[in-house]
Amino acid sequence: MDEKRCILIGVPVQEGTSRLGCDMGPSAYRAAGLCGALTALGLVVEDRGNIAPPPGEAVAHPNPSVTNLSDFARWTSALSEAAYRAGGEGLPIFLGGDHSLSAGTISGMSRRAAEEGSELHVLWLDAHPDLHTLETTTSGNLHGVPMAYALGLKGFGPYLPPPVAPVKPRNVCTIGLRSVDPAERRTIREAGITVHDMRAIDEFGIGILLKAFLERVAAAGGWLHVSLDVDFLDPGIAPGVGTTVPGGATFREAHLAMEMLHDSGLVRSLDLVELNPFLDERGRTAILMTDLAASLMGRSVLDRPTRSF
Repeated sequence: MDEKRCILIGVPVQEGTSRLGCDMGPSAYRAAGLCGALTALGLVVEDRGNIAPPPGEAVAHPNPSVTNLSDFARWTSALSEAAYRAGGEGLPIFLGGDHSLSAGTISGMSRRAAEEGSELHVLWLDAHPDLHTLETTTSGNLHGVPMAYALGLKGFGPYLPPPVAPVKPRNVCTIGLRSVDPAERRTIREAGITVHDMRAIDEFGIGILLKAFLERVAAAGGWLHVSLDVDFLDPGIAPGVGTTVPGGATFREAHLAMEMLHDSGLVRSLDLVELNPFLDERGRTAILMTDLAASLMGRSVLDRPTRSF
């Protein structure tokens, strides 16, 4: 893998959520200057445009709340293959699109890591754990299931093939949780996922919590996939998301996390998800997410440009 090569892959999926607008996310990141920000860091940036799933017929699930299952399955298959290929060529950055895309990106990156003799670890920065299955979801919105699928949990067959290399629960760390359903709480307890909710961030600071996880990844010689949801951030600084939950990460907490991730040298892939430009204010959320991606890729505090909003 060329560590200096960033591969941008647009994922205009919005079928995982009940609100329209996430399909404009990839264009918003490009308009916010993501490519230029990464190029300015001395990285080689290849924008492969937007991916599209193959056609398919609609399918029904016994859980009547589940919607757009065929779309979810087709996106997951297409993204898994795209992630697998790009993960062997550079550092893929997936421009979402709703969080259902992570079912494909994580499963594809985990397959690539396994073939190269490693295990994929996942840092899940989100207000929600997204640990529902097709059987437990009550909203039917499939942006709430990608982590469950990537872990290989039961409840997806025969509608989706199981991931080739399921991520081990001990290799997952979620930071920023503040909205968890009862079924997801049971899964967290039973699976043994590392969880740091906003109470933990308030009490200990995000740096200490993240440092411990990065040390585990490094000790295991693992690959690290980062999945960054807009709603990890406080809606006061990132309003452009349809799943706002008060009390999220601050500007500096988020940038510190990105800076620590860069310093670790462990990150092999990145999701930027749930940006809904229709709900944004003059592009401020797209710009912030772009700045966070640049911090993860090496921009320091001293490199930050002064912006006029």
